[in-house]
This record gives sequence, structure tokens and C-alpha cells, in this order.
Amino acid sequence: MSKTKHTSETPATHWLRQQKIAFGEHPYDYVDHGGAREAARQLDVPLHQVAKTLIMEDELGRPLVVLMHGDCEVSTKNLARQIGAKKITPCTPDTAQRNSGYQVGGTSPFATRKRMPVWVEKTLLDYDTVYLNGGRRGYLISVASGVLTGALGGKPVQAALRDGD
Repeated sequence: MSKTKHTSETPATHWLRQQKIAFGEHPYDYVDHGGAREAARQLDVPLHQVAKTLIMEDELGRPLVVLMHGDCEVSTKNLARQIGAKKITPCTPDTAQRNSGYQVGGTSPFATRKRMPVWVEKTLLDYDTVYLNGGRRGYLISVASGVLTGALGGKPVQAALRDGD
């Protein structure tokens, strides 16, 4: 159940409107280190259907975006192998913010500061709708999963590790 709050435009929502892509808005009360789990709990949506937006980099420092289920981690070895990189590592929070233009905890894959390749965990595409950050802390948006590979240009990968694997 979404709370009725006024939400101001973000670069992500501006880009989605420019592209004429329908999206739902789902504000929630941001909790430090709550992540996708806390957002899913507050919004009463399945955690596996919430995509976290991760900014990572390859061995040459080239940034990339990974969209992963909220209840999974990224196998950086599997991801590197699938995308032809030698090594993938998470960016530091400062580097992630510099590359994306978004504050960590509010990173959206849409309208990032730098153009980066986007990699989407393949099984996210099994859902008709996915929830992901809309460009600020405490604000998820919902979009048709096809937007991730269509307008966003994401490429499917299989790099998920379930929490506890």
C-alpha cells in the first residue's frame, strides 16, 4: 500500500516521462542500511521483485550497472565471465555517486550521469513489473520489466547468489 506523498521529479522520472514510459511511484520511509528489504517490507511487495541498482567496475575501472534481485547478491566471478571482463568489483560509495549522479541508497539505473552498460539479472525479467529506485532515498518506482532490456538497453545475465548461498 503506497502512502500518498508528493514526490518531486528526479532525473530518472524526468527521463521516463520523456521516453513516454509508464511508471508507478512508491514512496516509503527511508531507513539507513535498510535497502531493498526494508522498502519491500514497507511497500508490501515481494523482495525478489525489487531490483537493487549496483554500480560496479571492471579491472580497468570502467563503471557498469547491475540490476539484481533484492534478496540476492552478485557473483562477480560469474558476471565477469559472462561480460568478458577479467574482474568485477563494487565501486566505493564516492565512485558510485560520481558515476551515477545519485546518492548511494537512491541510485536509479535511469538517467545516470555517465553512460554505463547495464546488466540485468535474467530472472528479474520473469516478472511483469519490477520495483527499483526512482532516484532518491525512500522512493521506488515500478515499471514493466521489458523496459529494462528495451528503453534502458540492459543485457540479461545470470549472476545471482541467493542470500545465504
